[in-house]
Amino acid sequence: MQAQPEKLVIVASRGHDDERATVSWTIANGGLTAGLEVTMFMVSSAIDLIRKGAVDHVRMNPFDPPMKELIESFVARGGKILVCPPCAKVRGYAEEDLIEGVTIVGSAALHALIKDGAATLCF
Repeated sequence: MQAQPEKLVIVASRGHDDERATVSWTIANGGLTAGLEVTMFMVSSAIDLIRKGAVDHVRMNPFDPPMKELIESFVARGGKILVCPPCAKVRGYAEEDLIEGVTIVGSAALHALIKDGAATLCF
């Protein structure tokens, strides 16, 4: 019997204004590469990064991959993206405004992952 993959949740609060946004996605992709089940929980201005078209031409650090590449790689490899409902609402975003596969869901989903043993990181 194969063991379930270990879980990592990254709570991201940084958007276009902070290089730590790139760091959170780089670490999320690294977690997938390491065999972890990774979930991004987006709050505050981090949500702006997953609005359709928002990162098409964003490269916050010339030594890192473009933001679009980081996010697309994360999604393509099975990473999950959850969004805080009040944070989306204050920005006027509904799920159809966000990239494919994003779910707007309350913090109970985050707490369930933590109760299930997920390690957490915050950016």
